[in-house]
Amino acid sequence: MSQTEVEERRAELAAEGGSEKRAYVRTVFEEIAPRYDLLNHLLSLNIDRMWRRRALRVLEWGRAPEGRYLDLCAGTLDVGAELTRQPGFRGFIVGADFAVPMLQAGMGKAPKDRLAPVGADAQLLPLRDDSMDGATVAFGIRNVASLDVALREVHRVLKPGAKFVILEFTTPRSTIVRTFYHFYFHHLLPLIGGLISGHHTAYRYLPRSVAHFPAEPELAARMSAAGFADVRWESLSFGIAAIHVGRKTPS
Repeated sequence: MSQTEVEERRAELAAEGGSEKRAYVRTVFEEIAPRYDLLNHLLSLNIDRMWRRRALRVLEWGRAPEGRYLDLCAGTLDVGAELTRQPGFRGFIVGADFAVPMLQAGMGKAPKDRLAPVGADAQLLPLRDDSMDGATVAFGIRNVASLDVALREVHRVLKPGAKFVILEFTTPRSTIVRTFYHFYFHHLLPLIGGLISGHHTAYRYLPRSVAHFPAEPELAARMSAAGFADVRWESLSFGIAAIHVGRKTPS
């Protein structure tokens, strides 16, 4: 088996949630960090910016504008930086990610006294119980080794009444949209992503990870099982992505 075939197999196993998922994801995102922002905006035609702003509106941070917020799987800190720019926001954001080079690539996007990058695994957060006024995760929850463990961990650190907002890719239900989506996601995106990033399998892992991620109703059910109440979701851009939101109920 060639080296390329070995890497392809590792990507497939990681997307399926194999035992090596954590190590694979961490290595891949550390390697593509320098080009991550460029590719994110290029490959999404900048629609990802609109999706992130929508997710922040759903978070309803205005209920606690001076609060403490968690951005999980923060990557290059785009979501946290966008939140610091919102008129009236005077709070503090913890941007947690276990791929430290990704966090380093996002340094400088927001003042240090407003947004702090923290090297941490989503499954074991260095935060106190009931300490966060809200939490977000954008395009990262599907990369966590155990979705259910991560959901319970976010629930643990949120204050009662606080919201958790998940922005993630989904598979469109429309046959026509899904046909174009699959062609782009499985052929054009890996080609462009591989050429620009220099990583031959990272952007093949992406569509595979989306295909193996729970559909909207199942993700909502697993959020409920983790303790979140009033869970709902909305589709974005013809079903290419979706926002899920749930609330931690007072004990």
